[in-house]
Amino acid sequence: MDELAFGVTGENLHYGMPINPQLLLQIPGGSSSGSGVAVAAGLVDFALGTDTIGCVRIPAAFCGILGYRPSHGVVSNIGILTNSQSLCTVGLFARDPSIFHRVGHLLLQASQTVVKREKRFIFADDFFQYSRIPKQKTVHVISKAIEALSGYQPTKHMNVSHYIASNVPILKEFCEPYTKLHQGTATLQALSTIMLSLQKYEFKTNHEEWINTVKPSLGLEISARVRVALNSTYDNVKHLYKARAELRAALSSLLKDDGVLVIPTIPDFLSKHNSKRKMSHEFEDRLFMLLCLAGLSGCCQVAIPLGKHESYPISLSFIAAHGADKFLLDTVLDMHSSLQEQISLASSLAPLPDFNGDMDASELLKEKGNAAFKGKQWNKAVNFYTEAIKLNDSNATYYCNRAAAYLELGCYQQAEADCNQAILLDKKNVKAYLRRGTAREMLVSYKEAAQDFKHALVLEPQNKAARDAEKRLRRLMS
Repeated sequence: MDELAFGVTGENLHYGMPINPQLLLQIPGGSSSGSGVAVAAGLVDFALGTDTIGCVRIPAAFCGILGYRPSHGVVSNIGILTNSQSLCTVGLFARDPSIFHRVGHLLLQASQTVVKREKRFIFADDFFQYSRIPKQKTVHVISKAIEALSGYQPTKHMNVSHYIASNVPILKEFCEPYTKLHQGTATLQALSTIMLSLQKYEFKTNHEEWINTVKPSLGLEISARVRVALNSTYDNVKHLYKARAELRAALSSLLKDDGVLVIPTIPDFLSKHNSKRKMSHEFEDRLFMLLCLAGLSGCCQVAIPLGKHESYPISLSFIAAHGADKFLLDTVLDMHSSLQEQISLASSLAPLPDFNGDMDASELLKEKGNAAFKGKQWNKAVNFYTEAIKLNDSNATYYCNRAAAYLELGCYQQAEADCNQAILLDKKNVKAYLRRGTAREMLVSYKEAAQDFKHALVLEPQNKAARDAEKRLRRLMS
């Protein structure tokens, strides 16, 4: 493991770095690298490790195995030399989901009683901006696996960063250094900073005297982290703990006892052994932005392998509310067979055509819809746009394009509903206002239609179609 559990690569000055069985030139991830590698290599059926800021989840993702970070405090830390008592947990690695489930229950000392409840899955769409793995192999796999099972509600999508910004009031004071960043990125960067500050403060409190007395020999990276922790001053410690409590409350309110949040476990570009065994600062920043949600809040998280993309392991994570560990472990086991089927299907599909260097499955379906629309195959276009929306329901263009096809079919109410959704997602979508205006005109809602065309003219004063439509409606209403 990384010395003092203070690293994320798996390197140790005294004992070297374990070899990642999935990719020999790929770092195994840390700090619990030995445990992760032992499981991934098939040397043991399961292994324990500690997870402070990602020290089980990172190796699980890099080595392509299951990794479990329990809710903070539900598994005893007795016998552990703690890095940071507010963040440290005893976690678990395994390859087989049945063993993973059984050992997890033993750690939790949980009963085997099954509590039947419907499961709600929420995709954190904003988190997936940090992963360029095609959604065909991630979001689509999870969605299709859920569709094949009973007891699961239809999946939802949301911007979790915006939710957190609205429900963690103290976060505003931590976001000030990141005002130049996009709001969602600023929110996650602030949460990451709070988590890392809390770790450094508690590490300093726990170990400063020993380090200054013993002066241990440490690797360069770990030594640098230790120096930063010991040399830092902490004037707002109470605010760190308050942010932790508010984030836990916000996620508990969102997830309750039946919700599962889906995020990428790690970003999509990985560090190799031959790059001086270091992660780039950009990768580390994004890594902690993804790991801080469960790390800081103390919620439980399971990293789940979903096959490979371009020879690299794919890992998505399920997060449940603090204390919902048994529910989360049961869900992972329940979904396993269905997930394996979808992973196999996704891996056997031909690679999607790359129109612009970075097109996922939903964009491909949109392009197919556009082609069908140009060929005047309106029903076919509607079907393609509908499939695109199923994969990504936060893209205004998909709704707006389907509305155009509905208009051609004379389905004016459906066109109006699609435009409503497009405008909700993008208030400056001129085409959505024009198409909603047209639908409302055909539904004889002249006043509302005129307002839509006026709004389009405000956004694009030279838009001839909007100007002509407004004049036409003025004559009709007079």
